[in-house]
Amino acid sequence: MRSLFLTLAALIGLSFTDKPAYLIYNQHLKASSYEELLKKTSEADIVLFGELHNNSIDHWLQLELTKDLFKQKSSNLKLGAEMFEADNQIVLDEYLQNRITSQQLIAEAKVWNNYQTDYKPLVDFAQEHQLSFIATNIPRRYASIVAKKGTGELQQLSPEAQKNIAPLPITFDLTLPGYAELVKMGGMHGSGSSISAENMAKAQAIKDATMSHFILKNWKPEQTFLHFNGSYHSQNFEGIYWYLKKANPALKIVTIATTEEHDIQEPKEAKADLAHFIITVPESMTKTH
Repeated sequence: MRSLFLTLAALIGLSFTDKPAYLIYNQHLKASSYEELLKKTSEADIVLFGELHNNSIDHWLQLELTKDLFKQKSSNLKLGAEMFEADNQIVLDEYLQNRITSQQLIAEAKVWNNYQTDYKPLVDFAQEHQLSFIATNIPRRYASIVAKKGTGELQQLSPEAQKNIAPLPITFDLTLPGYAELVKMGGMHGSGSSISAENMAKAQAIKDATMSHFILKNWKPEQTFLHFNGSYHSQNFEGIYWYLKKANPALKIVTIATTEEHDIQEPKEAKADLAHFIITVPESMTKTH
């Protein structure tokens, strides 16, 4: 009896003192689980994993989800990421094929500052298991052109350069809340240059359009394409999600968003319909950079 009492006391104490590193909610802010997330993503054509770029839990879960989906999908799993620009696909492929070293990839592929800790494990997993890893983002110099001079300037680029961008002309809907908020914030002025609010929003939208384009270009039926991007680019079923659905309404897409919370058991930043699955992480969680 005393043993039973101690066990119950320990369980009761655990419920008050345990500090989970994350909790997962569904689209309606009801408690969900990694098991359910894995089930739904394994059934999807495309998964948009929206991260906070310096969130250590996101990067760990991305790798774990990749491993678990690979167990189910094998070669029918494809990976892709915002963090690689389309004009670096050749360099990325050469690394995946063991033709160049990690140091050469880092030197030539414009990798992000947190590549070593956050994205290299994903790329190395693809290399080890001979999976495709697609560089989906528009080269940043072209997004910068849109921000400064508008989309018409892209028509002046060479045909070779335009291969790294979604096919022109690109449809923009700046009434979508995410883009509308950028327009509402106004443009940028200073240092002898000026960026209009509309062009600033279009520079974001052209990233989403290009990522959508390269996802669809490389996805095939029966496959699951797991894409890593900033949460902003797919939350609220906008951004990449909107462009994918516009191109192919029949696609089965699962979105994941991430929020940092003061109390993950009573989230305030997470909102219903932010994504199909919402990962909530304590705001005090260790950052990767």
